Amino acid sequence: MNTPAPTKVALVTTLAVSAAAVAAFLLSSSEERMEPRWAGWFLLLFGALFAIRVAGQVLVVLLAPSWLPPMVEWNLVPYRLLLPIQLAFLVAMAWLVTDFLRGSGRATEPAAGFGRFVLALSAVYAAAMAVRYAVRMQRRPGERWFGGAIPIVFHWILAGFLFVFGTYHASY
Repeated sequence: MNTPAPTKVALVTTLAVSAAAVAAFLLSSSEERMEPRWAGWFLLLFGALFAIRVAGQVLVVLLAPSWLPPMVEWNLVPYRLLLPIQLAFLVAMAWLVTDFLRGSGRATEPAAGFGRFVLALSAVYAAAMAVRYAVRMQRRPGERWFGGAIPIVFHWILAGFLFVFGTYHASY
């Protein structure tokens, strides 16, 4: 499959923005206990990037624009099952972001042990996606660097969300 140029630019931009956000988050989170509002802005960024992915899929299903790849490049799970799961993720992410940006709420109640667990989960998740990417690129050399990369990139976005969430909690 030939990934359209606008999609390639969007994927590279998404990765660059995400990497810069994680770097900025790491550089700025030297305080012993993190402020929920600070973490909330990063959670908002990762949540918004994921929402863009979901919106892109809906566009492909409804309009099939030429500047986006066909649905086969977007996911492994049938879309009729995937969309409700993604919408549930977005609702949960919106709830978390709201609590964090308000600086209070159930989601911001410190839980250091849980935070360390979520941090470990985010690391395993990101590493699994790196392996998935490497295996896909090795198996399909004709599709390098972008073929089938959309779900992988956005799983990294979700891992970034988990990383920020886990780091906040682990800081207590």
